[in-house]
Amino acid sequence: MCVMDTVLPAPGHDHVRCAAETLSHAEAHCAARGERLTAMRRRVLEVLAASHRPLGAYEIMERVGGEHRPAPITVYRALDFLRAAGLVHRIESRNAFLACTHNHGDDPLVVFLICETCGAVDELPAGPLASALAAAAREAGFTPRLSVIEVTGTCANCRS
Repeated sequence: MCVMDTVLPAPGHDHVRCAAETLSHAEAHCAARGERLTAMRRRVLEVLAASHRPLGAYEIMERVGGEHRPAPITVYRALDFLRAAGLVHRIESRNAFLACTHNHGDDPLVVFLICETCGAVDELPAGPLASALAAAAREAGFTPRLSVIEVTGTCANCRS
């Protein structure tokens, strides 16, 4: 997958290569699961992979369609499939979606770093945090299905 020197991509980041790697991963992932990456699913993922910023469904719809915008339900169905496949995440606080550029499998904890200045978002490896949260949940007798932590702040690119 896309390997970056910093957690959030620098302004000169090669989005074309990163997007191509994301799509290649998605095709292999779907093939391994016996699922189809239809033209609409692929197009929605292309739009999301072209930016490291979360996009709302209507923003995606505008970018996917050009002159022939698809119906909202078509975009939402593609997003539902991509989310279920682990290829797209929903940023709850922004009611927006982001292409997943990490191969974290079925890990139940996802941590997002969200820059309040430029809007860039990336995932952070959860590591020990995931273990501590899982232990606390077990101790409380709780079985989490999905845990999402959103951390807002300023990225290194905007701080410079």
